Amino acid sequence: MTCSVCDSPTVAFAIPEPYREYAPERSSAAACCTRCLTVEPAEGEGKDPDFTRVSDAFPTGEAAVPLALALGLCSSLATNRAAIEDLFEAVERAGTDPLLVLDRLVDDPELEPEIDLERRRHQLEQLLY
Repeated sequence: MTCSVCDSPTVAFAIPEPYREYAPERSSAAACCTRCLTVEPAEGEGKDPDFTRVSDAFPTGEAAVPLALALGLCSSLATNRAAIEDLFEAVERAGTDPLLVLDRLVDDPELEPEIDLERRRHQLEQLLY
């Protein structure tokens, strides 16, 4: 699958039931772009997604899916604040600092996020912490 925004490859992943309310179109699978970080609904379910294809800074394990979903919601902090807060809490419970990940994604020269990730990171810190 390729990204509808920039035509780059994506990483498809299954969305566990507890996170489906935060998924694009409440789908059971989504895909994260390896270049612009756009998150879109996906066909089927990605088995064993390799989020390191997005960036070496991207977490793996239990933190990966909630972080990817949170990135997909960052285009509108006002509308998605509660969802992002819930997802960041899940990332933290999995042992990963979501703001540190955002810092590292901002510094990744291979990424060209669709949103101003550096600005969003600052806004998220003010809103959530």
